[in-house]
Amino acid sequence: MRILMVEDNAGLAASVSARLTEDGFVVDVMGDVADAEHAWTVYRYDAVVLDIMLPDGSGLDLLRRMRRQGRPEPAIMLTALDGVRDRVAGLDVGADDYLGKPFDPDELVARLKALLRRPGAVLGDRLSFADVAMDVEGRRVAVGDVAVPLTRGEFLVLQRLLRNQGRVTAKEALADSLYTLEEDWSDNAVQLAVSRLRRKLAAANSTVTIRTLRGLGYMLAAS
Repeated sequence: MRILMVEDNAGLAASVSARLTEDGFVVDVMGDVADAEHAWTVYRYDAVVLDIMLPDGSGLDLLRRMRRQGRPEPAIMLTALDGVRDRVAGLDVGADDYLGKPFDPDELVARLKALLRRPGAVLGDRLSFADVAMDVEGRRVAVGDVAVPLTRGEFLVLQRLLRNQGRVTAKEALADSLYTLEEDWSDNAVQLAVSRLRRKLAAANSTVTIRTLRGLGYMLAAS
């Protein structure tokens, strides 16, 4: 699950990003409207955490533009402004929730998860393919009745493959699920995550395998 966080307070952004990472999210942090708008336009996010008062403009204006472009990602507004009028303004331009500063990072995570549990959202999903089942919110994977412990990276790779079942998933798409924009990644790192996941599924006697399509990517298959 990939989150865009737009916040110019570096300390606050770092603490919230670390808390979200603990819960299995990949977080891209942007400190101004220009960088955030570029990232939001280019990449697919599961949710956005957006400060209103930014150095080069308003988060409200950014959200308004993105909604006009048809971007539906659930958005939580962050602001030191706590008047009713300010909250209404945020909701009017398409915000899904509103959190005043200062706040506890645990509350933000809880509100974010509540948005992602809505029907059709990522945390409400239970994904399956053949004998493999995944509880996305609980971060649990089982082959039949047998639990399969996965690392964070292995879980994110399997989640992306399950969501894309029946289609080829490019290596770059798996990297998007594993790494933030500030992190370097390599073909070998993605291959290693896939290889470890493949071994764990085989050790659990799953009928599911991960096929490598040279030059294209990866695809789930069941024997």
